[in-house]
Amino acid sequence: MTGLPDRRELVKAAVAAPMLLAGLGREAVAAPPSSPRPPLPSDRFHYVVAGAGHNSLICAAYLAKAGYRVLVVEGQPEIGGGCKTTERLLPGFKEDWCSATHGLIASNPLVSHDELRLEQYGYEILRPDVVMHYPFGDGASFTIFRGDLERSAATIAQVSKADAETFRRMAALKSAAAAGDALAASYMKTLGQMSGYAAARQVWRSPHLQAAALAGGRFSGVSGSDFGTGSQSLSMMANLEGRPFPRGGSGMLAIALGRYIKAHGGVVLTRMPVTGLILEAGRCRGVECADGRRFRAETAVVSTLHPKHLVAMAPAALWGEAFTQQVDLMQSELGMFVVHCALTEPPRYPLASGGTMLTPEAAAMEDPASIFVPDRDAAEGELHLADYPLQVCHQSAFDPTRVPPGCGSVKVQGYVTYDLKGGPARWDEIKDQVADTVMSRYMKLTANLTPDKVLARHIVSPLDIERGNASMWRSNVHGFDKRAGGFFPYRLPISGLYQTGDCTAPGGGISGLPGRNAAEVILKDQGRSLDQVVASAT
Repeated sequence: MTGLPDRRELVKAAVAAPMLLAGLGREAVAAPPSSPRPPLPSDRFHYVVAGAGHNSLICAAYLAKAGYRVLVVEGQPEIGGGCKTTERLLPGFKEDWCSATHGLIASNPLVSHDELRLEQYGYEILRPDVVMHYPFGDGASFTIFRGDLERSAATIAQVSKADAETFRRMAALKSAAAAGDALAASYMKTLGQMSGYAAARQVWRSPHLQAAALAGGRFSGVSGSDFGTGSQSLSMMANLEGRPFPRGGSGMLAIALGRYIKAHGGVVLTRMPVTGLILEAGRCRGVECADGRRFRAETAVVSTLHPKHLVAMAPAALWGEAFTQQVDLMQSELGMFVVHCALTEPPRYPLASGGTMLTPEAAAMEDPASIFVPDRDAAEGELHLADYPLQVCHQSAFDPTRVPPGCGSVKVQGYVTYDLKGGPARWDEIKDQVADTVMSRYMKLTANLTPDKVLARHIVSPLDIERGNASMWRSNVHGFDKRAGGFFPYRLPISGLYQTGDCTAPGGGISGLPGRNAAEVILKDQGRSLDQVVASAT
């Protein structure tokens, strides 16, 4: 085990390029309540972390808390990976670049046990009572309210009284399974092993409820057409637990973690893409960046680079045939298309009973049958944009820190094929046309939006997503299609090299568990316990 640094050591200023956190400028590095530590006298670190997604930052934060000298190098101008918030539209309009909700991370001890005191560093969670609204082109709609089964069921009853009763029954069954009821657990397991399409038809009578369940269920990026996606049919039950989000944008998690790392002696460098590994005698000793700078790790390197790219950074013999074959087998999810808009006012949705609904998030579509369309398009390399299911995020309606007073913002996204006929490069030719069609469709589902309400627009095609973050291979914002398992190990075949991020268990989304799990494995290899580190006063 490499010796721990003296806690009075200084961090070398010459190493640290300006630390740019999630597009919020130098305010992002303002010192949190604990005193910041000056720079180290060496450009060597115990751990070098390649990539600054939220899992990498979580891993780095735990290692920094354990007293190790940690360097995080990130290729993009802002840290956070898919968990960042920037002002790409207009000043004062903060838009989540990718992730929006932080429900999964709530059960991570990082948050549930407040292990790193991230609220002191700017991470504050909002939990509005309105969770998800489901509008359809024929005027039908229903809404899920946090923790309120009856209020949610009452909106479903306006579409289908039978499905409202099923909603109550399935919620009870889900709770019984969680409490250890064997029959309920067996039912849930069997349902989950089915395809989402089959399970939704089995559970719900109304096409509206079937489509809504699948639309919300596929927010993870996996189509409901294949076996093992049956839990999508119960996505509305999960929404009863809420879909919380951070004040100030999803990227506040990354900002808080960056502040924590800095306060504990770590260094974060942006605009430093890792292009190679430093290998000596078959062991990983550090990383090399695009500008030729090399950073050595006395103990180990932690990667969050996508395995498809990482595997090219070392000879095949060092990885071993089993690992390279696993990389070859990786399959992609559907890609994602996103339109960000700055608005003169927040979106509102009409209600059949009269009035309008203000919600932080919506699953929108004209025709329930549209839920089945993207699979056909993925197989054919075509786009039939008349009615794709859309995930619509506008948390700014409940978080005034994200927009100027009285204004609104919206992120409209849908899963589409990356491989168009003629190749992915066609996205550059058609993305404006696609955005026009998508926004025209979406506005018809609202009560108040018209083109003149749009102050600015930013379009992100599947190709743009991959360009903006190489770890989102083929526009896979969750890493890869993991329905069959095949997660990558935290300990990689090359000595001195670890992996974290959405390609390790339990996968993509803002759970932070891959980052915490990786830190636990790394500390164990140093003869230390994560629990002991968390319990320490520093």
